[in-house]
Amino acid sequence: MISDTITITSAFMIGLLGGVHCIGMCGGMMNALSFAIPGEKRSAANLSGVLLLYNLGRILSYTVIGALAGSVGWFLQGVSDSTGQTLRVAAGVMIIAMGLYLAGWWRGLAYLESLGHHVWRRIQPIGAGLLPVTRAWQALLLGSLWGWLPCGLVYSTLILAATSASAQQSAFIMAAFGLGTLPVMLATGILAYRLKTWVQLRFVRNTAALIVIAFGVWMMLVPLMSGQHAHMQHHNVLEPLHESSNHDNPAHRQHH
Repeated sequence: MISDTITITSAFMIGLLGGVHCIGMCGGMMNALSFAIPGEKRSAANLSGVLLLYNLGRILSYTVIGALAGSVGWFLQGVSDSTGQTLRVAAGVMIIAMGLYLAGWWRGLAYLESLGHHVWRRIQPIGAGLLPVTRAWQALLLGSLWGWLPCGLVYSTLILAATSASAQQSAFIMAAFGLGTLPVMLATGILAYRLKTWVQLRFVRNTAALIVIAFGVWMMLVPLMSGQHAHMQHHNVLEPLHESSNHDNPAHRQHH
Protein backbone atom coordinates (compact mmCIF):
# COMPACT_ATOMS: atom_id res chain seq x y z
CA MET A 1 0.00 0.00 0.00
CA ILE A 2 2.81 2.42 0.93
CA SER A 3 4.65 1.55 -2.29
CA ASP A 4 1.48 2.27 -4.31
CA THR A 5 1.04 5.65 -2.61
CA ILE A 6 4.68 6.57 -3.28
CA THR A 7 4.34 5.58 -6.94
CA ILE A 8 1.15 7.62 -7.42
CA THR A 9 2.75 10.60 -5.66
CA SER A 10 5.84 10.24 -7.85
CA ALA A 11 3.69 10.20 -10.99
CA PHE A 12 1.95 13.39 -9.85
CA MET A 13 5.29 15.10 -9.18
CA ILE A 14 6.68 13.99 -12.54
CA GLY A 15 3.66 15.56 -14.25
CA LEU A 16 4.02 18.74 -12.21
CA LEU A 17 7.76 19.13 -12.77
CA GLY A 18 7.52 18.02 -16.38
CA GLY A 19 5.15 20.90 -17.08
CA VAL A 20 8.03 22.77 -18.69
CA HIS A 21 7.93 20.10 -21.40
CA CYS A 22 4.14 20.21 -21.65
CA ILE A 23 4.28 23.89 -22.65
CA GLY A 24 6.44 23.00 -25.63
CA MET A 25 4.26 20.04 -26.63
CA CYS A 26 0.75 21.29 -25.91
CA GLY A 27 1.13 25.00 -25.27
CA GLY A 28 0.46 25.87 -28.89
CA MET A 29 -2.73 23.84 -28.83
CA MET A 30 -3.89 25.55 -25.65
CA ASN A 31 -3.35 28.95 -27.22
CA ALA A 32 -5.14 27.85 -30.39
CA LEU A 33 -8.00 26.53 -28.28
CA SER A 34 -8.32 29.91 -26.57
CA PHE A 35 -8.69 31.67 -29.89
CA ALA A 36 -10.91 28.93 -31.35
CA ILE A 37 -13.78 30.12 -29.16
CA PRO A 38 -15.99 32.53 -31.16
CA GLY A 39 -15.40 36.17 -30.22
CA GLU A 40 -18.86 36.74 -28.77
CA LYS A 41 -18.41 33.76 -26.41
CA ARG A 42 -14.79 34.44 -25.42
CA SER A 43 -15.42 35.47 -21.83
CA ALA A 44 -13.12 34.51 -18.95
CA ALA A 45 -15.70 32.03 -17.64
CA ASN A 46 -16.19 30.35 -21.04
CA LEU A 47 -12.46 30.22 -21.66
CA SER A 48 -11.79 28.63 -18.27
CA GLY A 49 -14.58 26.10 -18.79
CA VAL A 50 -13.34 25.09 -22.24
CA LEU A 51 -9.75 24.73 -21.05
CA LEU A 52 -10.87 22.65 -18.07
CA LEU A 53 -12.95 20.31 -20.25
CA TYR A 54 -10.09 19.99 -22.72
CA ASN A 55 -7.71 18.96 -19.95
CA LEU A 56 -10.28 16.63 -18.42
CA GLY A 57 -10.47 14.82 -21.76
CA ARG A 58 -6.68 14.64 -21.90
CA ILE A 59 -6.47 13.16 -18.39
CA LEU A 60 -9.20 10.64 -19.22
CA SER A 61 -7.10 9.48 -22.17
CA TYR A 62 -4.07 9.08 -19.92
CA THR A 63 -6.21 7.03 -17.54
CA VAL A 64 -7.39 4.70 -20.32
CA ILE A 65 -3.85 4.30 -21.66
CA GLY A 66 -2.70 3.61 -18.12
CA ALA A 67 -5.25 0.81 -17.71
CA LEU A 68 -3.96 -0.75 -20.95
CA ALA A 69 -0.34 -0.46 -19.75
CA GLY A 70 -1.25 -2.06 -16.42
CA SER A 71 -2.88 -4.98 -18.22
CA VAL A 72 0.26 -5.49 -20.29
CA GLY A 73 2.37 -5.31 -17.13
CA TRP A 74 0.13 -7.88 -15.45
CA PHE A 75 0.56 -10.24 -18.40
CA LEU A 76 4.34 -9.79 -18.51
CA GLN A 77 4.73 -10.39 -14.78
CA GLY A 78 2.82 -13.63 -15.23
CA VAL A 79 5.48 -14.71 -17.73
CA SER A 80 8.45 -14.01 -15.44
CA ASP A 81 8.88 -13.05 -11.78
CA SER A 82 11.72 -10.66 -12.65
CA THR A 83 9.65 -8.66 -15.14
CA GLY A 84 8.37 -6.23 -12.48
CA GLN A 85 11.91 -5.27 -11.44
CA THR A 86 12.98 -4.98 -15.06
CA LEU A 87 10.07 -2.68 -15.88
CA ARG A 88 10.79 -0.48 -12.87
CA VAL A 89 14.45 -0.15 -13.84
CA ALA A 90 13.34 0.67 -17.39
CA ALA A 91 10.96 3.31 -15.99
CA GLY A 92 13.82 4.82 -14.01
CA VAL A 93 16.02 4.96 -17.10
CA MET A 94 13.24 6.61 -19.11
CA ILE A 95 12.56 9.21 -16.42
CA ILE A 96 16.28 10.02 -16.15
CA ALA A 97 16.29 10.44 -19.93
CA MET A 98 13.26 12.72 -19.58
CA GLY A 99 15.10 14.86 -17.04
CA LEU A 100 18.07 15.18 -19.39
CA TYR A 101 15.65 16.06 -22.18
CA LEU A 102 13.94 18.76 -20.10
CA ALA A 103 17.25 20.48 -19.42
CA GLY A 104 18.41 20.13 -23.02
CA TRP A 105 21.40 17.99 -22.00
CA TRP A 106 20.36 15.03 -24.17
CA ARG A 107 17.75 14.90 -26.94
CA GLY A 108 17.46 11.14 -27.39
CA LEU A 109 13.78 11.05 -26.43
CA ALA A 110 12.98 13.19 -29.47
CA TYR A 111 13.57 10.05 -31.55
CA LEU A 112 11.15 8.04 -29.38
CA GLU A 113 8.51 10.76 -29.74
CA SER A 114 8.99 10.74 -33.51
CA LEU A 115 7.97 7.06 -33.61
CA GLY A 116 4.52 7.98 -32.31
CA HIS A 117 3.97 10.58 -35.01
CA HIS A 118 2.91 7.87 -37.46
CA VAL A 119 -0.21 7.26 -35.35
CA TRP A 120 -0.62 10.95 -34.53
CA ARG A 121 -0.86 11.88 -38.23
CA ARG A 122 -4.12 9.92 -38.36
CA ILE A 123 -5.55 11.42 -35.16
CA GLN A 124 -4.64 15.08 -35.70
CA PRO A 125 -7.03 15.72 -38.63
CA ILE A 126 -9.94 14.49 -36.47
CA GLY A 127 -8.99 17.03 -33.79
CA ALA A 128 -8.68 19.82 -36.34
CA GLY A 129 -12.21 19.04 -37.50
CA LEU A 130 -13.53 19.89 -34.01
CA LEU A 131 -12.41 23.53 -34.29
CA PRO A 132 -13.80 26.08 -33.65
CA VAL A 133 -15.04 24.92 -30.25
CA THR A 134 -18.66 25.96 -29.74
CA ARG A 135 -19.89 23.14 -27.48
CA ALA A 136 -18.62 21.49 -24.32
CA TRP A 137 -18.41 18.02 -25.87
CA GLN A 138 -16.07 19.35 -28.56
CA ALA A 139 -13.56 20.54 -25.96
CA LEU A 140 -13.80 17.22 -24.08
CA LEU A 141 -13.35 15.13 -27.23
CA LEU A 142 -10.53 17.35 -28.49
CA GLY A 143 -8.68 16.86 -25.20
CA SER A 144 -9.19 13.10 -25.28
CA LEU A 145 -7.65 13.00 -28.76
CA TRP A 146 -4.76 15.23 -27.74
CA GLY A 147 -3.96 12.80 -24.91
CA TRP A 148 -2.52 10.49 -27.58
CA LEU A 149 0.04 13.08 -28.70
CA PRO A 150 3.52 11.44 -28.82
CA CYS A 151 5.29 12.56 -25.65
CA GLY A 152 8.41 11.19 -23.95
CA LEU A 153 7.10 12.31 -20.57
CA VAL A 154 3.92 10.25 -21.05
CA TYR A 155 5.87 7.25 -22.33
CA SER A 156 8.21 7.36 -19.30
CA THR A 157 5.32 7.45 -16.85
CA LEU A 158 3.49 4.69 -18.73
CA ILE A 159 6.39 2.29 -18.14
CA LEU A 160 6.24 3.22 -14.46
CA ALA A 161 2.47 2.59 -14.48
CA ALA A 162 2.97 -0.80 -16.11
CA THR A 163 5.13 -1.93 -13.16
CA SER A 164 1.99 -2.00 -11.00
CA ALA A 165 0.79 -5.03 -13.01
CA SER A 166 -2.78 -3.89 -12.35
CA ALA A 167 -5.12 -2.11 -14.77
CA GLN A 168 -6.81 -0.24 -11.93
CA GLN A 169 -3.61 0.84 -10.18
CA SER A 170 -1.96 1.80 -13.46
CA ALA A 171 -4.99 3.92 -14.36
CA PHE A 172 -4.68 5.72 -11.00
CA ILE A 173 -0.98 6.37 -11.65
CA MET A 174 -1.62 7.93 -15.06
CA ALA A 175 -4.55 9.95 -13.71
CA ALA A 176 -2.22 11.32 -11.00
CA PHE A 177 0.32 12.17 -13.69
CA GLY A 178 -2.34 14.00 -15.70
CA LEU A 179 -3.48 15.94 -12.64
CA GLY A 180 0.16 16.93 -12.07
CA THR A 181 0.30 18.52 -15.52
CA LEU A 182 -3.01 20.33 -14.99
CA PRO A 183 -1.80 23.51 -13.22
CA VAL A 184 0.74 24.31 -15.92
CA MET A 185 -1.63 23.47 -18.75
CA LEU A 186 -4.43 25.66 -17.40
CA ALA A 187 -2.01 28.51 -16.82
CA THR A 188 -0.65 28.01 -20.33
CA GLY A 189 -4.00 28.81 -21.80
CA ILE A 190 -4.75 31.76 -19.53
CA LEU A 191 -1.32 33.23 -18.72
CA ALA A 192 0.64 31.76 -21.61
CA TYR A 193 3.20 34.48 -22.22
CA ARG A 194 4.22 35.07 -18.60
CA LEU A 195 4.44 31.39 -17.74
CA LYS A 196 6.37 30.50 -20.88
CA THR A 197 8.90 33.25 -20.12
CA TRP A 198 9.34 31.91 -16.58
CA VAL A 199 9.74 28.22 -17.45
CA GLN A 200 12.24 29.02 -20.17
CA LEU A 201 14.65 30.38 -17.56
CA ARG A 202 17.68 28.10 -17.44
CA PHE A 203 17.57 27.85 -13.65
CA VAL A 204 13.91 26.75 -13.66
CA ARG A 205 14.40 24.12 -16.37
CA ASN A 206 17.57 22.73 -14.81
CA THR A 207 16.04 22.55 -11.33
CA ALA A 208 12.97 20.70 -12.63
CA ALA A 209 15.20 18.40 -14.68
CA LEU A 210 17.43 17.52 -11.71
CA ILE A 211 14.42 16.66 -9.52
CA VAL A 212 12.97 14.46 -12.29
CA ILE A 213 16.36 12.74 -12.66
CA ALA A 214 16.42 12.14 -8.90
CA PHE A 215 13.02 10.41 -9.19
CA GLY A 216 14.41 8.24 -11.97
CA VAL A 217 17.47 7.26 -9.94
CA TRP A 218 15.26 6.37 -6.97
CA MET A 219 13.02 4.21 -9.17
CA MET A 220 16.05 2.34 -10.48
CA LEU A 221 17.67 1.81 -7.08
CA VAL A 222 14.59 0.48 -5.26
CA PRO A 223 14.18 -2.72 -7.35
CA LEU A 224 17.94 -3.25 -7.53
CA MET A 225 18.33 -2.92 -3.75
CA SER A 226 15.27 -5.08 -3.05
CA GLY A 227 16.61 -7.72 -5.40
CA GLN A 228 19.97 -7.69 -3.59
CA HIS A 229 18.19 -7.87 -0.24
CA ALA A 230 16.11 -10.86 -1.41
CA HIS A 231 19.28 -12.59 -2.63
CA MET A 232 20.98 -12.09 0.76
CA GLN A 233 17.92 -13.44 2.59
CA HIS A 234 17.88 -16.48 0.30
CA HIS A 235 21.59 -17.04 0.97
CA ASN A 236 21.11 -16.70 4.75
CA VAL A 237 18.30 -19.27 4.68
CA LEU A 238 20.25 -21.79 2.61
CA GLU A 239 23.50 -21.50 4.57
CA PRO A 240 22.17 -23.02 7.86
CA LEU A 241 20.43 -25.75 5.87
CA HIS A 242 23.67 -26.55 4.13
CA GLU A 243 25.59 -26.64 7.42
CA SER A 244 22.90 -28.82 9.00
CA SER A 245 23.07 -31.20 6.08
CA ASN A 246 26.84 -31.48 6.37
CA HIS A 247 26.60 -32.02 10.12
CA ASP A 248 24.14 -34.90 9.71
CA ASN A 249 26.09 -36.49 6.90
CA PRO A 250 28.13 -39.48 8.26
CA ALA A 251 30.74 -39.06 5.56
CA HIS A 252 31.18 -35.46 6.56
CA ARG A 253 31.63 -36.44 10.27
CA GLN A 254 34.12 -39.18 9.36
CA HIS A 255 36.14 -36.72 7.34
CA HIS A 256 36.49 -34.54 10.44
